[in-house]
Amino acid sequence: MQRQFEEELDEIKRTILTMAGMVEKGLVDISKALAMRDAELAEGVIEMDDEIDQYEVEIDRLATEFIAKHQPTATDLRFVIVAIKLGPEIERIADNSVNIAGRIRHMCEQTPLGAAKDLPRMLGLAQAMVNDAIAAYVARDAEAARNVIRRDDEVDELYWSIFRELIKFMADDSDSIQCAIDLVLIARFIERIADQATNISEEVVYLVDAQPIRHVDEKDWTD
Repeated sequence: MQRQFEEELDEIKRTILTMAGMVEKGLVDISKALAMRDAELAEGVIEMDDEIDQYEVEIDRLATEFIAKHQPTATDLRFVIVAIKLGPEIERIADNSVNIAGRIRHMCEQTPLGAAKDLPRMLGLAQAMVNDAIAAYVARDAEAARNVIRRDDEVDELYWSIFRELIKFMADDSDSIQCAIDLVLIARFIERIADQATNISEEVVYLVDAQPIRHVDEKDWTD
């Protein structure tokens, strides 16, 4: 019975990591597509979305069946609760990758706009946050997760800097409006990806320390 218990926990974790791996690959492809204005690469990210959605459904099924069968307590219960929460967060990262891919595909039909040069850097920061949040989950490293959360402010600052720059471009040159809107939307989707990496990290802290820190100021965290 104990062996089955452990195997089912491992299956939940493997499914989460398989889903996360697909999402991480999608972010790599989105970064390349943005840098190269590659519509075909962007299309590949869009095509992965249905499979990622199915992983979310599978994680929810495995976790709820595990609770019903084993009625876990303490650390094991937290693990399963976190699994149920991580599925939607990872799926939302995929959705925002798809949203970025759609904007890239649209931009490929337009004249490039010489603005928002910090956008690839912003995407790189968000991508690293996702990778590190997943690594913190695998390692059950609460401090690494907290470090991911602290990095969200840098992404937010870049978002507002890019937003202001693009608003000025649109005001100065009406021909730039459509492309600038695409770039604003891409920046917004990247900012959301960083938020979702933050949410994953908060769940890791809860998993490891049994300490909910969502909506809690950093100065009030306890180590």
